[in-house]
Amino acid sequence: MSSDELYRVKYSSSRYQRQHTPLNASSLHWQRQQYGHELDEMLRRRLLASPAYVDRLEQEALLVGHEGCVNCLEWTTDGLWLASGSDDYRVMIWDPFRKKRVHVIRTKHLGNMFSVKFLPKTNNSIVATCAADKFIYVYDINHSNETLFSCNCHWSRAKRLATAQDSPHIFWSAGEDGCILQLDIREPHRCRPEEGNGVRLLSLHDQVENTEAKCLAINPRRTEYLAVGTNDPFARVYDRRKLPSTDGLSACVAYYAPGQIVKNISRNIVHESRAITYLTFNGNGTELLVNMGCEHVYRFDLNHAVPPVFYELPAFTSTLVPEEEEPVKAPHRSRSLPSSIEVHKKEGNDFLENGKLVDAIDAYSAALAKYPQGEVLYLNRATALMRRGWFGDIYAALRDCHEALRLDPSYVKAHFRLARALLELHRPQDAEKCLQALIQRFPDFANNHGVLMLNKDIKENRRQSQSTEPPDPEPVEMEDGFRYLRLKDAEYELRSTARDYMQRYVGHCNITTDIKEANYLGSQGEFIAAGSDDGNLYIWEGDTGKIRAVYRADSAIVNCVQPHPSICMLATSGIDHDIKIWSPCAASAEERPNLVADVTRFVEDNQQKMRTDPFELHTRNAYCFNN
Repeated sequence: MSSDELYRVKYSSSRYQRQHTPLNASSLHWQRQQYGHELDEMLRRRLLASPAYVDRLEQEALLVGHEGCVNCLEWTTDGLWLASGSDDYRVMIWDPFRKKRVHVIRTKHLGNMFSVKFLPKTNNSIVATCAADKFIYVYDINHSNETLFSCNCHWSRAKRLATAQDSPHIFWSAGEDGCILQLDIREPHRCRPEEGNGVRLLSLHDQVENTEAKCLAINPRRTEYLAVGTNDPFARVYDRRKLPSTDGLSACVAYYAPGQIVKNISRNIVHESRAITYLTFNGNGTELLVNMGCEHVYRFDLNHAVPPVFYELPAFTSTLVPEEEEPVKAPHRSRSLPSSIEVHKKEGNDFLENGKLVDAIDAYSAALAKYPQGEVLYLNRATALMRRGWFGDIYAALRDCHEALRLDPSYVKAHFRLARALLELHRPQDAEKCLQALIQRFPDFANNHGVLMLNKDIKENRRQSQSTEPPDPEPVEMEDGFRYLRLKDAEYELRSTARDYMQRYVGHCNITTDIKEANYLGSQGEFIAAGSDDGNLYIWEGDTGKIRAVYRADSAIVNCVQPHPSICMLATSGIDHDIKIWSPCAASAEERPNLVADVTRFVEDNQQKMRTDPFELHTRNAYCFNN
């Protein structure tokens, strides 16, 4: 063990002993380094995301030294050091345990730095950077006056870098020119952007004109898979073994997007205000987490995700009694819940009746996490979601209706709520089919007031849409520079069959910068963490989507949220010129000075901000992204 490491261990152990707290994260981290082979998976998970730790997170340290916004953070694989990149064109290497800056690299960049990465298996000494000046540089932090490698093959801003543990000399970059580059620092490099110089792995322009690559990630377990986020809401996963290809589409494994976006798919597209600002695989490489600008955070199951289902009813057979009696027209099954779950349901119902929709949805979600076979819980949550009406809420309600019907095909209210959701999703034909199926299956409800009113609304909606629906536009130049673009057949097919999410995380605001991150906190995705335009750090429960905590973490905007690789610790940064380190150092769950109390006010304000007129939003974003 080096003298620096020994000091860090002694410092960490004595510090936590002085606090007399059982949540000795740094000490346990040292023990794991010393006796890692003896520590089982349960302890490793506890170190990363024990609820007891997460509920005592608080700001432990403030790392000061940059003279501009801190746009990127990166931990070393062993978690000993943290790198930061800034608008001041410098990379700083920190020892967060001693709150000490250990290296400074004055890069050659002349534009805001957007990404910094340690190259794996280089003893934490080699870092790569990219920036708004289109350049990519590689430095040895021990000899930082000279570059080991440089590249300006991108035609526009270089936004993100990615590495893979099995490729210590190779890394990848994503640029707003729509290109993904694969770079090998062992090979001599000459920048000839017009020819690609053999490093251009993929050009998204071959698929859709004017596509910008905003972010990318390499699957940690199957490094042949590459995920790309762009200036549209479709996350793409490619197989690198099939790249480069003539158009990139043959190498595409799948597109991923929330169902409410897929429902509006058209061959003719205009400028899209939504963009993917960050995406990352989970540690097992089985999931993809996506932070979407002007929208929410979405979690996709790569192995089991399927395209969204809008209208599909399960098989249904009326229960019959002996021939001399009349058929039972509306079969009924008991929907009683276990007493412990009934408490959550009653709590949710009380919130719903009092208009506290965020709390109602959280209560139903908590109940469903414990009792996923409760169809009444799905229906009640769908009711709350439809009343709230935030982005994606109606579609989320539709999903809940499908789940309720899967559990109980005779659930009349679920049929009705599904038809209403389809109408509000502007699918009146499907809504009419669903309502007619309800009447056919349950004739007693044909003259129900709610059914009659919904039928009237459907007919009115269809009449208006038929009289006002414009023809598909032809590609044409627009005054503001945007154009209608017609998708190629292969691209249209990928978008229309994009696979749906498994969970979403709502509450933060992501409209002002295009580098805002979201990451897994915990090896099993126990929690999700993301920054926000309101200056807060948001932490959600992974399984329920409920906000666990919100912390004040920046005077303006939190962009970067990077969890430590092996203990419960996070680094955050944003518009402020510092980096904040968070750990379970609070004396108690009640003594967290940076914890936000009035969470509902913030999340409601954030949703209102995201309803900003798209043209105003584009103008504002164009200014912020370039400054």
